[in-house]
Amino acid sequence: MAAQRDYYEVLSVARDADAGAIKDAFRALALKYHPDRNKEPGAEDKFKEMAAAYAVLSDPEKRRAYDERGFAGVAGFTPEELFRNVDLGDLMGGFGLDLGGLDGGGVFERFFGGRRRGPPRGRDLEVVLEIPLSRVMTGGEEQVSYARATPCGACRGTGAKDGTKLHRCAACDGTGRKTQETRRREHAGEVLVRNITPCGDCGGRGEVVDEVCSTCHGRRVLEEQRSLSVKVPVGAEEGMVLRVPGHGMPSDASGGVAGDLLVIVRTVADDRFERHDVDLWRRERVAVPDAVLGTQRTIPTPDGDVELTIPAGTQPGLVLRLAGKGLPELGGRTRGDLLVRVDVEIPEHLGKRQRELYEELRMHEKAAPGNHAHPKGAHVKSGRRAAKERVS
Repeated sequence: MAAQRDYYEVLSVARDADAGAIKDAFRALALKYHPDRNKEPGAEDKFKEMAAAYAVLSDPEKRRAYDERGFAGVAGFTPEELFRNVDLGDLMGGFGLDLGGLDGGGVFERFFGGRRRGPPRGRDLEVVLEIPLSRVMTGGEEQVSYARATPCGACRGTGAKDGTKLHRCAACDGTGRKTQETRRREHAGEVLVRNITPCGDCGGRGEVVDEVCSTCHGRRVLEEQRSLSVKVPVGAEEGMVLRVPGHGMPSDASGGVAGDLLVIVRTVADDRFERHDVDLWRRERVAVPDAVLGTQRTIPTPDGDVELTIPAGTQPGLVLRLAGKGLPELGGRTRGDLLVRVDVEIPEHLGKRQRELYEELRMHEKAAPGNHAHPKGAHVKSGRRAAKERVS
């Protein structure tokens, strides 16, 4: 079992760090390791470790106890007590990550293995939200529409006709499941195999009705179209999940809370650019004379049009980098780059005069060999090589 790390080491802060430094350190680490964003093995364990460290070091009394006695000073706290005065959701400033509260999908149940007392929560729902690159740049509110089951109003979610009652299922004695036991012989002897399945008479509910509701036909829920506004953070990543607590499917059990709505962010295709994380790629086609002699091009960026210099002697596949003209990282602190790949257009059909000029140029090249070197200082890299390169 790995040794427990010092909380100051977990957050990479000094022991005399103030509340602001501790908060900033946690925010940066949480954005990096939260499981809604980071799918690498061990990311969730790192998130839980840093969340516990923040809960202790952000509370003056808990921090004092930790400084005096180490882990023994905070060993008696349950997760609920540890996070009682910490609003992790508010702390993250609307980045759309599930970080706080005791509601369905909250930090304790999701990350610390706790189970809320009472009926089980409903299932989560997923919906895809397509946003343009302009929304990635600015962040802001977006509307999402989705279908969701809601308790039937006619029977108040019981599935029974108004005026009738539910009674315990006789087939499963109200447990909602049936157990079938069989015995089989193994190398080690006889083995008892127990197979547990939902009760077919009551559908796993443990209750049956004499006469079903005519509105929902005993299903207890009705499907309805819903629309709500979600906050998209600046620099929203492709495929990131925005979790909206309590807007998923209702619980099958009476008194259970609803699941969550998981909004999956996708970027709408843009004919100007191709998105690669925070970098944008664009192809710019130039004629042979422009590649040889150099030229100026007006190209689009997320901030508006700019002038791009195509240097003389440009080779096919040259990648020109416009630093800071890509998309913002999540949170908007830094920007990616815009990379422009130059495609040199080779004409397939030549007019008479064009052919004469190219023939004349070929004769000149044959007469004066050695003039094929790239111009001094030209930035020539293959597209693959440039794609791997990271320039700060």
